Amino acid sequence: MLAAQLKAHAPASGWNWLNQLVEDDYAIVKGLVPDELTLRLAHEARDFHENAMMERAGVGRADDFQLASSLRRDKTLWFDRASTAQSDYLDLMESVRLTMNRELFLGLFSYEAHYAAYERGGFYKRHLDAFRGVRNRVLSTVFYLNDDWQPGDGGELAIYNSDRINASTVMSVLPEFGTMVIFLSEEIPHEVMPTQRTRYSIAGWFRVNDRMTAPGLQAPSPIVADF
Repeated sequence: MLAAQLKAHAPASGWNWLNQLVEDDYAIVKGLVPDELTLRLAHEARDFHENAMMERAGVGRADDFQLASSLRRDKTLWFDRASTAQSDYLDLMESVRLTMNRELFLGLFSYEAHYAAYERGGFYKRHLDAFRGVRNRVLSTVFYLNDDWQPGDGGELAIYNSDRINASTVMSVLPEFGTMVIFLSEEIPHEVMPTQRTRYSIAGWFRVNDRMTAPGLQAPSPIVADF
């Protein structure tokens, strides 16, 4: 399992959050993305959303894709390097990829990302980002773009332990400006709690090189129905 691999290669040097990722299978990182870049990304995300350029997100891929409003209610737009802000963010995440490969021997091959907007009442039920053992998405990232977010605004990211029978919340993360969460895609169940105001973020995934063989990358996990 990837979690065991991480623990076998605890970093001797590097960023402090790497050690949290090794110990807990997730890490909460602040200050990784410069504030100036975060502001540019936040403005772009808001502009895309307000100009109706984002599309409703669903679950499944290709023939299995469906809009499932009982599971998730958000809108997304994939990064394509159409702006300097997107290119700068992807370049930064490339440096993160190289660092994790060097320190943790993960063999990460690529990174993809999209903007996400959760309007008032939006949510994403408990799920995994990858099927266990498939190893398409290896590490997930969520980066928050929201200024002056308060606890009463909702929209927290709830992180659960990986026990399918006795699941419990181990962390609740406010979607505050400049905060990034990194976690194991196939090990960490997580949920976006209902939001009371529009919530902007960037979701991303570090992948290994099996894009052509990986099935249903965003199909709803059985874990959703188990709790």
